[in-house]
Amino acid sequence: MRFLAPVAGLLSLVSTLLPIALADSKLSKFTSLAAGSNLKGIVKLDDTLYTELTTAPRNYSAVVLLTALDHRFSCDLCQEFQPEYALLAKSWIAKHKSGDGLFFGQLDFADAKATFQRLQLTTAPILYLFPPTTGDNVDVAHIETPHQFDFTQHRTPAEAVARFISKHTPHTPPVSRPFDYVKFGGMAGLVLVAVALVSIAFPIVKPIIYSRNFWAAISLIAVLLFTSGHMFNHIRHVPYVVNDGRGGISYVASGFSNQFGLETQIVAIVYALLAFATISLAMKTPRIDDPTQQKAAILIWNAVLLVGFSFLMNLFKQKNGSYPFFLPPLF
Repeated sequence: MRFLAPVAGLLSLVSTLLPIALADSKLSKFTSLAAGSNLKGIVKLDDTLYTELTTAPRNYSAVVLLTALDHRFSCDLCQEFQPEYALLAKSWIAKHKSGDGLFFGQLDFADAKATFQRLQLTTAPILYLFPPTTGDNVDVAHIETPHQFDFTQHRTPAEAVARFISKHTPHTPPVSRPFDYVKFGGMAGLVLVAVALVSIAFPIVKPIIYSRNFWAAISLIAVLLFTSGHMFNHIRHVPYVVNDGRGGISYVASGFSNQFGLETQIVAIVYALLAFATISLAMKTPRIDDPTQQKAAILIWNAVLLVGFSFLMNLFKQKNGSYPFFLPPLF
């Protein structure tokens, strides 16, 4: 029994050091593969390399993209995500030549059908994040089951994947996008065209821009839209009309906190009519030289105001029976 104690201690030491040595060996191997990769930071995997990269022990984090880039598979999302993933890996390897414990791998269906079948994957792309199983950053809950990126929620930008990685590892991958000269040229061209059009058209539109009547009309339209409840309809997505339960339609919503689309349009038209009548009565009528015509205009516009306000009072009464104000019931 005395001879067994040293043997047991030696076996315990070997069982402790062997995973560390194996993890260090894998770290060195994948560091070399990432540095020499033709995909600039992405380790191209096959069935064997995928198993070796993702199985324990791991003293590194591995991001693995399982994709299907062959056009025969018609994977549009795979094609869309590929340049974003390549950009993220390239940005990382540019500032971390040795990988610094984070590797980007890529496994294509055409190169590893056995792995897809073993994992029972029927769709692509799939993005896994395998955290370390040894060292200070062990994620006990995900030693066997990796983190998975949700494409339905985040879509494809590299920045979203970078945030996903930084959330589950101590690494914060940068995203260094190259300057888009095509976009810059297009924007510069649009600006030049806009400047040229403004220069040519300004003498024509200058009288309109400096017209008080034009801006008064714009302001009046805006006031009518806002006061009639157009923004309320836009925000709440209210129905245009509703069924009144008797085979007809109802275009007036009960209560002052509700309204329908047609009701808003009717109120806006009445407001516009009342505003036009008020402006005409205050500005146009005093300029009429003929006293008889002037009196007739005054009577007409006052009648329009009376009828319009009577209609509004009646409409408000329909919305709320306790509405206290009224005019003679012309409607």
